[in-house]
Amino acid sequence: MTQEIHLSFRIPEHLNGRRLDQALAELVPDYSRSRLQQWIRDGQVMLDGHRPRTRDRVHGGETVRIDAVFNEASACLPEDIPLDIVYQDSDLLVINKPAGLVVHPAAGNPDGTLQNALLYYEPALGRLPRAGIVHRLDKETSGLMVVARSQLAHKKLVEALQARAVKREYLAVVNSVLTAGGKVDAPIGRHPVDRKRMAVVTGGRDAVTHYRVVERYRGHTLVRLQLETGRTHQIRVHMAHIRCPVVGDPLYGGRLRLPRGANERLQSVLQAFRRQALHATRLAFTHPGDGHPVNWETPLPADMTDLVAALRQDAGLDGNDHGH
Repeated sequence: MTQEIHLSFRIPEHLNGRRLDQALAELVPDYSRSRLQQWIRDGQVMLDGHRPRTRDRVHGGETVRIDAVFNEASACLPEDIPLDIVYQDSDLLVINKPAGLVVHPAAGNPDGTLQNALLYYEPALGRLPRAGIVHRLDKETSGLMVVARSQLAHKKLVEALQARAVKREYLAVVNSVLTAGGKVDAPIGRHPVDRKRMAVVTGGRDAVTHYRVVERYRGHTLVRLQLETGRTHQIRVHMAHIRCPVVGDPLYGGRLRLPRGANERLQSVLQAFRRQALHATRLAFTHPGDGHPVNWETPLPADMTDLVAALRQDAGLDGNDHGH
């Protein structure tokens, strides 16, 4: 499957001094650094109208134009994997992704992904980058994702994400009793030692997460979070950073915490919760086709509903249901 890529953008000032291939790897994360280097060598990348070298340093402010051919032959094959489609029209699909489903193939997950499922559901999506996927959810995060069905919708959705014009709200259960909502404004980058993890690091990419309390329990809080930026593992890193890690998070969650005197039901539910208790509950943006505001909301999945019910019972909130 061959597709053409046409991208044009400016190098931001904060990348001053970086090699061109490093800067592009950060700015165009959909493609590997080795592929970007090949495009530079092949003359498919222009920097301020000139053919650059991979090792050329950027200063910030330059205009980059990428006109490349991407051969995705057999990179991702259609697979019959069920999809929970919340909404669809000629421009987009909105999908409620279950926990455990990887979004697209990568090292260690060559198949069995959402991208494989989309290509089976609609083979024409093979003409779009990553079968129309424009943003990600971590494997063990459940909830809403939008997928483009046309080149124009793909372009407009990518631009809306870059302009921070896509509202994404999440519900999470965190290991702490929060007294009030707030904002985490802390840059995120690769962990300096453990390359599988992200961390709050000086010189990382700017990242802003807003959170507010939905309900408090004896040792935990149900929070609603809104992303201003979309960094890898952002909510998980930010909540761990303020010492309120997401329940069940295998990378950032730390040890299991039980409220003193927790009943058997809560103990067993918390001990059995083996993924981050994080759900993308709401998605809102301007429709790329007709320009109208659209939004979708999806309730908590069964495992998080059980977790919240056990926390409510333990906290004596049973008779005061908030619709969870």
